[in-house]
Amino acid sequence: MLNGAAIHVADLPALSSLEGVERVGSGKVRELYAVGDDLLLVASDRISAFDVVLPTPVPDKGAVLTGLTSFWLDHFAAGIVADHRITTDVDAFPSVLAPHADALRGRSMLCRRAEVIPLECVARGYLAGSGWAEYQRAGTVCGVRLADGMAESAELDEPLFTPATKAASGHDENISFQRAADLVGSDVAERLRDVTLRLYGTARAHARSRGIILADTKFEFGFIDSELTLIDEVLTPDSSRFWPADEYRPGRSQASYDKQYVRDWLLRQDWDKTPPGPQLPDEVVIRTRERYVTAYQRLTGLAFADWS
Repeated sequence: MLNGAAIHVADLPALSSLEGVERVGSGKVRELYAVGDDLLLVASDRISAFDVVLPTPVPDKGAVLTGLTSFWLDHFAAGIVADHRITTDVDAFPSVLAPHADALRGRSMLCRRAEVIPLECVARGYLAGSGWAEYQRAGTVCGVRLADGMAESAELDEPLFTPATKAASGHDENISFQRAADLVGSDVAERLRDVTLRLYGTARAHARSRGIILADTKFEFGFIDSELTLIDEVLTPDSSRFWPADEYRPGRSQASYDKQYVRDWLLRQDWDKTPPGPQLPDEVVIRTRERYVTAYQRLTGLAFADWS
């Protein structure tokens, strides 16, 4: 845990390789390992902004992502859609992972393999981020025409399903529903839209009961044995905008429980948004960690120390 002391990268878990286990993928934040017929998703403490992985990790971030995902799957996804999780209990992992239990505890999830659908499924309830940028240019969000004169962070009359293409590198691209249907088929696109908006609506109501606005979020899906299945992280500060409800004011950007604090700091630096990113100062890391942990505790009603 951080208490204002200096952050030492060497003190954090080394997750880029696990002796005796095959690594089959690596993303901005996650490492992916083959474990028999299943997959192990490991959330590191890396943080990215503007599609660049920054050199400074945020301690406990990976545990927050895994803990929140597990919470949402337990309480809100069940009954709406299947998910690929087998367990987050390290003590129940296959024996090949036992030597790595300490590094994996709290930040890893054993999952079934899925045939990944190549779309980011985004639900937006408020006008923010890339949606706000498009609206300023064209009066639309992913091609959907909105009323004139809307303010930044304004609540939408109805949540929107705004898909995006998944990019292996660089920026994901917001696309229209029709283009999504062209990519994956009309029936699949309609099912993705319906499930995405149901998940968002259920989670949004819970978040609001905890004093948090879920402004938008993105989901990923795949097929397991021909069944539509929710995969990867779910409703975390990396994949969502969480705003404190008591500070919400339309017409401006909002305080948040996510990595917007890091983005704001980066925007004040002399940096062109290309690798390598700048080292984050301790204060930024500490404040970012506080936001992630606060999101976990407010949304779950549980002490983060009990999870981590």
